[in-house]
Amino acid sequence: MPKKEKIGQVLNTTMDKTVVVKVIEYNPHPKYKKIISETKKYKAHNEGVDCAVGDEVRIIENRPISRTKLWKVVEVTKRMQ
Repeated sequence: MPKKEKIGQVLNTTMDKTVVVKVIEYNPHPKYKKIISETKKYKAHNEGVDCAVGDEVRIIENRPISRTKLWKVVEVTKRMQ
């Protein structure tokens, strides 16, 4: 089974080797078919990747590193100016 990938924006970098990433997903409503945006925050392991608040990063599913950290930062796709 392939690992899931998501692209989101970095919200917080104050923790050691951890970043909080906000991911927005757009899904249609089951009955009315209107597109609804859902926002979710993920804690991702960040070792060796330089990212700051506001950067757009790609995260990938990983083995559990802690109780809430199940994702890992792979790369920075866009830098915040």
